[in-house]
Amino acid sequence: MRVDLFDFDLPQDLIALRPARPRDSARLLVVDGSENPFSDCVVSDLPGLLREGDVLVFNDTRVIPAQLTGKRGDATIGVTLHKRIDLRRWQAFVRNGKRLQEGDRIAFPHSVAAIAELRHPDGSWTLSFLGEEPVEVLLERAGTMPLPPYIAGKRPTDAADREDYQTMFAREEGAVAAPTAALHFTPELISALDASGIGRETLTLHVGAGTFLPVKADDTRDHAMHSEWGRIDARTAARLNGARAAGGRVIAVGTTSLRLLESAADGDETIQPFEGDTAIFITPGYRFRAVDGLMTNFHLPRSTLVMLVSALMGRERMMDVYAHAIANHYRFYSYGDSSLLLPQR
Repeated sequence: MRVDLFDFDLPQDLIALRPARPRDSARLLVVDGSENPFSDCVVSDLPGLLREGDVLVFNDTRVIPAQLTGKRGDATIGVTLHKRIDLRRWQAFVRNGKRLQEGDRIAFPHSVAAIAELRHPDGSWTLSFLGEEPVEVLLERAGTMPLPPYIAGKRPTDAADREDYQTMFAREEGAVAAPTAALHFTPELISALDASGIGRETLTLHVGAGTFLPVKADDTRDHAMHSEWGRIDARTAARLNGARAAGGRVIAVGTTSLRLLESAADGDETIQPFEGDTAIFITPGYRFRAVDGLMTNFHLPRSTLVMLVSALMGRERMMDVYAHAIANHYRFYSYGDSSLLLPQR
């Protein structure tokens, strides 16, 4: 499909630079699979919008301070870690990477250093961190939270982002971007969901910085997705399959949860245990096998995530959704408002 089919004009003042406080006071646009009007709600309304027996699926990945600024000689080198390779090596996107050669040493603050080991065809690099301390310890010393470029370009990262850009479910370290739909949840909201008989499960997908990369191709067939590592254990898969068999809906909280669930589902629409990399690219025409709904924020024009929600709800329907959101001043992107998308089965 042509990428320009997923384009729209977004006023810059609708890009949220800080989250709503409290988190569950963010607005929630509810969209079903019919031609019914959209419903303007707030996230705290969620227990009344779902049914007893539905299950929300959260991503428990934890964002690490994966952005670094260092020096190679006189050159300033900006690094955003993307994907772990092993205990000491990461694949990274590098700003000013043309100043690097294989074997160069990059010096970061607080005596942290890495070797530029290998340049990849897409321009990213494999970096090998020096020393014996775990890389996570080194990043706590020298790194900053990797805010998305559409926020970082408007204000500096600060201490508040250490908490704001982390979900209440964050446990497994390894993400370089937050699963932002889950940023809206609070303990109070979880208690209300529990009281309404709405279940919850967790999986792990370590979100990579590739989620922010623009689609440069003119046709979706020519776009290559970056892979990300994820895991769904056998007990979680069994409980999700059981919930669907009992008539409940599996609703992914965020596109990261959705992409891993769809990667794990087989042709019989059964969710299987999964551990490994996924580079699934969901565009209109895709047949969903694992999810019955999605809670997600509002995404970048021409992005793979706009293509994903268009596959779930229909492209024309989603273009109407985004037009409504813009006209009604919904806040966009990672710290912005949310939507609940419930297609007809």
